[in-house]
Amino acid sequence: MKNDIALRKAGIKIVKKLSTLEVNKMASNISEKICLSFPEHKINQSDLFIAISRVNMYLAEFDDNSAAKYWYKNNSIYFKKDIDFNTLETPALHECLHYIQTARNKRGKVERLGLYNLTGFKESGFALNEAAVQLMASYATNTKVDSVKYYGMEFITNSPNYYPIECALVRQMTYFTGTYPLFHSVIHSNDIFKNTFIMKSNEDAYYNITKNLDKIVELEESLNKANISLAYVECNDDNQIKLQKLKQNIENIKQNIKQITIETQELILTSCAYSDLALVRDNESVAEFKKKLYRFKNVLIKPDNYSFYNEFYCHMMEELEVKRELIKKYGILNCFKEIRENFALIEVRKQKLNLLQLAIMKLKKLFHIGQEEYEN
Repeated sequence: MKNDIALRKAGIKIVKKLSTLEVNKMASNISEKICLSFPEHKINQSDLFIAISRVNMYLAEFDDNSAAKYWYKNNSIYFKKDIDFNTLETPALHECLHYIQTARNKRGKVERLGLYNLTGFKESGFALNEAAVQLMASYATNTKVDSVKYYGMEFITNSPNYYPIECALVRQMTYFTGTYPLFHSVIHSNDIFKNTFIMKSNEDAYYNITKNLDKIVELEESLNKANISLAYVECNDDNQIKLQKLKQNIENIKQNIKQITIETQELILTSCAYSDLALVRDNESVAEFKKKLYRFKNVLIKPDNYSFYNEFYCHMMEELEVKRELIKKYGILNCFKEIRENFALIEVRKQKLNLLQLAIMKLKKLFHIGQEEYEN
């Protein structure tokens, strides 16, 4: 009874439980797709099948438009009662990934869901984790990459229908980190992606991006509620003022989503680009930096008349030219041991992170000294 009340508060009403045969069929399909799609993570397919087959699965009614939901409080997955199971592949895989990534303490309390940390003063990383899980589910089911337009912004996404903006922004983050640390943190509920991205940018950038992603999800939920409210208001003369207010509220929410999305994109781009620039030390890395920054346009979210990326690219080419001249004048800029991208394969400790930041500060200091000598 207590569990039923909690479920109703979560917007879930059970219709019926799926049979063992239905659950096993789904577990077999999902475990195979995950293991074939992500062999580098060395997941045991047999163990994964057994784990998923033990999950309680139900058909249910939801108070929103969700196709499926994982409720971590009772380790159960719920599917919309009239769902077509032939089209359920990505939502089902998404929710099973949530089940796989659930990390509990010795008392059974959930502490993490992948990148979503439920401990501490304030929970953080919900939207980042949802987008990461959705990206992983889209990759595993070979979802077609599509060009979409939301709120006046055009972009390419692996998930046109579920968290499209959030997935596009997280994809930008993985442009600089690669997908390995992201998916590793999704499965194993650790900080490898967090620490990798911080090393590729900075700590403030990571936390601000995470907060912005949460804000976008909150705004999208508000937008959905506002649209539902608008749909229930009759269009007549008596309701014109109310209708106008609702429409204006909807437009304001859309503009806020757009603003935060572009701010987040520019934070990802600038923080990672400046960090990469600090690591440029020879002619080869000059060419690599130029190519990498240019190709970022392939993952760009583009509102109408967007000029920031082109302006920033031109500015960074000027900075790169200064660096090129320094290399020409002084040779390889080798003020600290070369750092390669294999740090994504190991757990990054805070001490190592501090040492890297110190090294980058020293490099920037040397860079400015060299620039002053060149200009003089």
